[in-house]
Amino acid sequence: MSKANNYTIRDIQEGLRKKEFSVEEIFSHYQKKIKKDNKKLNSYLSVFDKRNTNLQMQMHPNATNILSGVPCAVKDNILIDGTVCTAGSKILKNYISAYDATVIKKLRSAGAQFLGKTNMDEFAMGASTENSAFGPVKNPLDTSRIPGGSSGGSAAAVAADLAVFALGSDTGGSVRQPAAMCGIVGLKPTYGRVSRHGLIAMASSFDQIGPLTKTVEDAALVLNTICGYDHFDSTTSKKSVPNFAENLSKDIKGLKVGIPKEFFTAPSATLDEESSERRGEGLSAEVSEKVRAAISKMENIGCKIEEITLPNFEYALAAYYILVPSEASANLARFDGIRYGHSSKNAETLLDTYLESRSDGFGPEPKRRIMIGAYALSAGYYDAYYTKAQKVRALIKKDFDEAFKKVDLIAGPTTPTTAFKIGEKSADPLALYLEDIYTVPVNLAGLPGISIPCGFGKDSGLPIGFQMMGKPFDEETLLRVAHQLEQNL
Repeated sequence: MSKANNYTIRDIQEGLRKKEFSVEEIFSHYQKKIKKDNKKLNSYLSVFDKRNTNLQMQMHPNATNILSGVPCAVKDNILIDGTVCTAGSKILKNYISAYDATVIKKLRSAGAQFLGKTNMDEFAMGASTENSAFGPVKNPLDTSRIPGGSSGGSAAAVAADLAVFALGSDTGGSVRQPAAMCGIVGLKPTYGRVSRHGLIAMASSFDQIGPLTKTVEDAALVLNTICGYDHFDSTTSKKSVPNFAENLSKDIKGLKVGIPKEFFTAPSATLDEESSERRGEGLSAEVSEKVRAAISKMENIGCKIEEITLPNFEYALAAYYILVPSEASANLARFDGIRYGHSSKNAETLLDTYLESRSDGFGPEPKRRIMIGAYALSAGYYDAYYTKAQKVRALIKKDFDEAFKKVDLIAGPTTPTTAFKIGEKSADPLALYLEDIYTVPVNLAGLPGISIPCGFGKDSGLPIGFQMMGKPFDEETLLRVAHQLEQNL
């Protein structure tokens, strides 16, 4: 194919319907683009060959589904039967998936075409995709900068049109944050809306699979396909699933949107007082300006804007970075050189096998979080850290419950800054953790959230994300407002 377009799902369907190209041709078009551009971006870890029918390719897919024939990418912590799945870690370098994740089964039956697996922060631990064992991903808009993380490979692939859409996972912002930094749409569904079966777990009570797309409509179309109850995942909900894409144009006049005052007055967006001078003033002026402009646009299209308060917002990040490492330390215990993953050949005893396999296989960030989590869960510190963090989580959820009695949606920034230079914050883990300050409350409360582009920074020239959060299982309203705002931005 010679046509070079930034294809959406509708574009692909229209092209197939008009016979401008076949499924084989559009798949081949994307394979060639990946071969040409992936060297400079490092967004894909593996690329599939359509001739390998054993993997996934149905070149005569389900013609009744909107995703039929659409080439997509998958974050490398979601299992696709018969393919390598590394979770961005050396410890799983040679692991071959034994089955399809539920979301993959759903996409496969819809006729979507899998291009390959995308790069990510190791075990989804990071906000920049610099923590991958296979090298950092580069932002397509400026290759000297990070794409965000941990789903940075998926975000970069979509932003560079190396896929029509991609799947990522969001534990504390890992879909929304890279979407904001790459100038695309990232949707984190309500916890329990999408099955986690076949997702390599980082923190099981936080993780949620979500789409990264070029438009809000595309996000709705993908969510229509991947969500729903799954008997393999007991945390999935049996609630009825509306047709999200059909309702995008329904009237939004009179909907109340809450703007938390804490989002714009957060004390330096820091984890502790001593670090405030070193880390700057949190929310950058250019991000604040564009986000406030988007809020004004919401008012122009008929929404009612109300200032609200989330009293425990300032404690969200600290609670998150106790609870997530605690769950991660338990989940990553299975990668021990015996059950899963790399096994040290030099060990002489069983204990040495465990110690050496994990020392060799894990990178610095998983080791850091395993140690933090094990410490927080230890007998002497469990009540002081883990129990206290769980109480804060309950208070944060209560804050949102109270807010949603008054408003239909909550809005604000996705990230405090635009994409920073590769290596700029890698020596300071706390500085990286602060990139999640606006996204982690959504995961703590299990809510749906979406990031849409709201313009480019006046100083940096880089994309800025606008985040909206909805009531539990009310993705319909969230997507409707996001779609109509997107048309006006």
